[in-house]
Amino acid sequence: MTSEAKYKRVLLKFSGEALMGDAQFGISNDILFYLAEEVRELRAMGVEIGIVIGAGNIFRGVSGASAGMDRAAADNMGMLATVMNCLALKDALDQSNAPAAVLSAISMTTVCESFSRRLALEHFSKGKTVIFAAGTGNPYFTTDTAAVLRGLEINADIICKATRVDGVYDKDPLTSDDAVKFDTLNYSEVLQRRLKVMDSAAISLAMDNNKKILVFNMNIPGNIKKAICGEKVGTLISD
Repeated sequence: MTSEAKYKRVLLKFSGEALMGDAQFGISNDILFYLAEEVRELRAMGVEIGIVIGAGNIFRGVSGASAGMDRAAADNMGMLATVMNCLALKDALDQSNAPAAVLSAISMTTVCESFSRRLALEHFSKGKTVIFAAGTGNPYFTTDTAAVLRGLEINADIICKATRVDGVYDKDPLTSDDAVKFDTLNYSEVLQRRLKVMDSAAISLAMDNNKKILVFNMNIPGNIKKAICGEKVGTLISD
């Protein structure tokens, strides 16, 4: 494995479900410290890291809406749930000697700072990992869209979506044995094929700004580092 980073500033997107580990709900300390160690190694290489985390391990707005809740209320609950995930990861990073800051799109100054691009860049200049909480701060937008938005705002070189599978497939590889993996895709193909890698708003925002997205399996030790070093892992989505 090469030890030289291809990208100097990256946006990592983790799903909330990824934090559960083998459990059905909540946050796994083992996963938190595994991710913290991966991030610490990247920071030691000089890579600046922004992170967005979903909330599926606690509450999903879409699921709440489908169960009869008002969609905006459900999304607000989901955004608040991301804050808990972000605080948990910050704690693991701090304990792993990889200082981090949490910036929330919804103001809650007693637990974390409010998001601003200026403040994010200031934290990067101090050597901190920046964790972006509460999605975009608005209902009807997913944390995938938030990841692309924050990636653009901090001028990340690439957006890396870390998942439970090793890339993008033509169908769900967890339920279909004949699923075919793509090594590369362009934005239009993702939209036209309705591939469930990110929602259409996130893909469209990346396409409009020509921001590359790499989708890969986070559960393979060293894979995050390989992705940042430009080694061939996962599926690359670009123009």
